[in-house]
Amino acid sequence: MISKKRSRFTVWMLPLLTGLSAVMFLWPNPEGLPLAGQRTLAIAILAVGLWSTDLLPMAVTGMAVVVMLVLFGAVDTYQSALYGFAQPVAYFLIGVLTIGLAVSKSGLANRMARFFLHRCRGQRQTLYTQLLLAFPALTLVLPSATTRTGILIHVYAQALDLSGVRPDSHLSRAIMMALNSINRLASTILLTGGITPVVSASLIGQVSWSRWFVLMSVPYVVLLLVGALLIYGLYRRGFKGAPLTVPEIDAEPLSSAERRTIAIAVGASLLWLTDAWHQWHPALPALLAWICLLSPKIGVMSWREFEHEIGWSNFFVLASSLSLANTLIHSGAGAWLATRLMQQVPAMQHYPLLTVLGLLVVSTPIRLLIPNITGFLAIIIPLAMSIGATSGLNPIVCGLLVMIAGDAVLYYPAQSASSLVVHERGFLSAEEIFHFGIVMTVVAYLIVFAVALPYWTAVGEPLRLPPSM
Repeated sequence: MISKKRSRFTVWMLPLLTGLSAVMFLWPNPEGLPLAGQRTLAIAILAVGLWSTDLLPMAVTGMAVVVMLVLFGAVDTYQSALYGFAQPVAYFLIGVLTIGLAVSKSGLANRMARFFLHRCRGQRQTLYTQLLLAFPALTLVLPSATTRTGILIHVYAQALDLSGVRPDSHLSRAIMMALNSINRLASTILLTGGITPVVSASLIGQVSWSRWFVLMSVPYVVLLLVGALLIYGLYRRGFKGAPLTVPEIDAEPLSSAERRTIAIAVGASLLWLTDAWHQWHPALPALLAWICLLSPKIGVMSWREFEHEIGWSNFFVLASSLSLANTLIHSGAGAWLATRLMQQVPAMQHYPLLTVLGLLVVSTPIRLLIPNITGFLAIIIPLAMSIGATSGLNPIVCGLLVMIAGDAVLYYPAQSASSLVVHERGFLSAEEIFHFGIVMTVVAYLIVFAVALPYWTAVGEPLRLPPSM
């Protein structure tokens, strides 16, 4: 059943995007778009088609993107095409994946899985609810969604296995879709929760930690709840049937390996939480944890175990997607496309809600084409704020609403490190992720209109500014 659906999806999705890519390559160079930018857009469209259909292994698509950027003249040098491989976030991912692997290797994942199963008493809905409640709770300790996913995927994979639940079952896919798609949203509630709030706040300006929490808490809690209910509805068959097998809880004291894993993970977390003091990039604590976990007598695994089980595809996909996003920005392709799409929005300036709808609609194709959230935000937020200012709307609100439109969705795993972690394990297909991304696009639009705009007005950030401002 799944393979047939995937085949039908590939039959129309890939030819459509391949055709658009070919048209972009062959079309006369549009005014205002450099030739390198035109070629980068064509490559990006093809990459989206391949990443969202799983026709090729994702890492192979990523490396093909790097090669095409050079062969088709989208970049001037090989170094530019390999930009992503020199970025700390790719190595941050390796460190986080190592922490997750250590949780599994040390036996800690098995212990935690038994505890969660014991607490839920075999109830499928309760196991799912426990996971959802863990997202905001763990955000206070592990701000990075990728870190939470890297650890929780091992814990819940163990729990499902202990309960005799197959990886392709509806329950397994519901849990993994929650880790893939809505776990990230808990991080954005906090200004220090990840790259999305940090970049957005710096682009918008004049947003303190407390103010960010006030503005984001309600819209994002609603996003989390609605997303969780949608996943429950889509995979409702997985919540029916016989109760889960409940294994005996592990009453043995923590082993030396488990204690070392906890100490190293907690040490990395403390460094992440105190970054405002020491100013270290998050990759540095992750790499320190990586070193400790692989060091003899300190760590819990050998190098051979690490290189065999780490899932190198994640590294290559993330690094190549960063290269593509960087090229889209520096070639002028992203700004050109966003500007062209935004041209019609000011015509709606006498209709504030239509202007908001225009900003949301324009942000969707930009998010689809730019795999990296930082690149998306860097392009779309300044444009949205500029249009808001010229239309008499609150620039802060305009910046925040396009951020929500981009942050709430994932169309393919290369758009998020945490999604790559889930996809690599084989629980979800790229097609499933794409379809849920479309659903969440609509959800994000509705929440902006029904929740965010009224709430922001109530807390002092109205959509339309008073004439004196």
